[in-house]
Amino acid sequence: MASLSTPMPLALPSATTTTTAGGGASFGPFCRNKKVPSSTIHKTNKLVITCSGSNGNANGEKSNNSLWPGKFIDRREALIGLGGLYGTASSTFGADPFALADPVETPDPAKCHVIKNLTKDIKELNCCPPSTDNVKPFLKLRVRKAAQSLDKEYIEKYKEAVALMRALPDDDPRSFKQQADVHCAYCNGGYNQLGFSVELQVHFSWLFFPFHRYYLYFHERILGSLIKDPDFALPFWNYDAPEGMEIPKIFTDESSSLYDAFRDGLHQPPTLVVLDYNKIDPDVPRQTQIDNNLTIMHRQVVSGATTPLLFFGQPYRSGKQPNPGMGTVENIPHTPIHVWTGDRNQSSGIDMGAFFSAARDPIFYAHHANVDRFWTIWKTLGGKRRDIKDTDFLNASFIFYDENCEAVRVYVKDCLDTRALGYVYDDTVKIPWLETPPTPRVPRKTKKLKKKSVGQMGKLPSVLDKIVRFEVKRPKKSRSKKEKEDEEEILVIDGIEFDGNKCIKFDVFINDEDDTEIRANNSEFAGSFVNLPHAKGSSMKINTSLRLGISKVLEDLNADDDDNIIVTLVPRFGDEPPIIQDIRIEYDA
Repeated sequence: MASLSTPMPLALPSATTTTTAGGGASFGPFCRNKKVPSSTIHKTNKLVITCSGSNGNANGEKSNNSLWPGKFIDRREALIGLGGLYGTASSTFGADPFALADPVETPDPAKCHVIKNLTKDIKELNCCPPSTDNVKPFLKLRVRKAAQSLDKEYIEKYKEAVALMRALPDDDPRSFKQQADVHCAYCNGGYNQLGFSVELQVHFSWLFFPFHRYYLYFHERILGSLIKDPDFALPFWNYDAPEGMEIPKIFTDESSSLYDAFRDGLHQPPTLVVLDYNKIDPDVPRQTQIDNNLTIMHRQVVSGATTPLLFFGQPYRSGKQPNPGMGTVENIPHTPIHVWTGDRNQSSGIDMGAFFSAARDPIFYAHHANVDRFWTIWKTLGGKRRDIKDTDFLNASFIFYDENCEAVRVYVKDCLDTRALGYVYDDTVKIPWLETPPTPRVPRKTKKLKKKSVGQMGKLPSVLDKIVRFEVKRPKKSRSKKEKEDEEEILVIDGIEFDGNKCIKFDVFINDEDDTEIRANNSEFAGSFVNLPHAKGSSMKINTSLRLGISKVLEDLNADDDDNIIVTLVPRFGDEPPIIQDIRIEYDA
């Protein structure tokens, strides 16, 4: 097996480059005076590539590309970089900087004292350096703060940075347009994997988290450089806490650079976000919605994400078809937040409601900063919650333009710790969902769920155009606590086939006897599947899977010793129902 291959970048697909006499290139007036060398290998193993380049013929037999003579590169693959085996994993990829510890504190240099009786002949010795009470950190980390807590000075700085980015020419790789286009190209089928006629897609797989982490990292650096503030950090929209469950007011000022006109008009403050949004605004008390949101967060990050692949998503390797399967957080709350925020009156729910347009809205970056924050939190929760060790994951790579208009190749293995990228998240922000697990709707009184109480069973494959129930055999039952710790029981809904241009959602219940009464805060609610539309012109068939960790669900429902479980699929929205090929149970160690 190998990591996805790395196409060599030439230029942004929509950019106009100007070749300089020395073989470099320039982008727009801000970059025009900066001559970029044709190729530079940094000691940090980052490959910096010129913005210039020219293609060979259509057959790839000849190329006048000065960077890789004789190798044809398709211009559409300019920014893509999902790399082969380019080295070993970082020696620190498994480290947990947040683990509880008792480190030795550094001394106070102003209180150094004379050493007494050092030797028989030396009664006193002063080894102290010059005294000082001004000690600066060796590495100053940018601190990403909650959008609701920003002070006026920060808000003005943020607005200025985005305004300057919006003012850049469209052909500048740092411009707001080009920043949005990066997401469109990587996520909407703009590239093929190098060497394969297979579309590249960074969603629906284990690449979701690292791609977006790097994407925000370079976006943040560009913003900071435009206002000449290297300490500038993006805010995060903490919709996972009650005080953050409205659209942050910094994004609602129509005169601000942070405003986007294509947002749902019914979802402006003080309306609460719905993390399990079904395209129907629930008529429930405010506190009930808050409680539902917190329980959803617990299920998606804690009880339902006990293993790396459940959290990150399924493996995606070189030459393989895209969309193997989403992780818990990518599915929910990530995707419903997009749908909830996008304009319901616009085609495909733009801006936030579609892959190709989502990054046109500045709130996109605050949303994804919170998603990135969940990765950081998840690794502190213990058990098997740690970064993936598979080398095909660690050595996958991407290419982004930095604040100097230079293309930089980066590797997943180098982004596992945010400190290595120079930023952390404000750790004073509350995380109430850690203590809000779901509970059964009704305590189960009998050991066996009677099939007649839940109606007729469906057959596979099945078109999900109505509520369908399936009886699923469990390969193992009555598992001990250690067996559950060693292997998570996984409900696999496989062969989910649908048109990727459609926005669809269905919920998954386990052993429920009344699907109309099940809510997101009930244990019977095992999870959901949500798709954000790509909005391409022609039909885009996707075949993927949904994997749900259900060990805790079965424990809550007193179903550990059952031979079978009843799985109910409830369609919520979608113009064209998906087809379900298979449902089974597996175990993930």
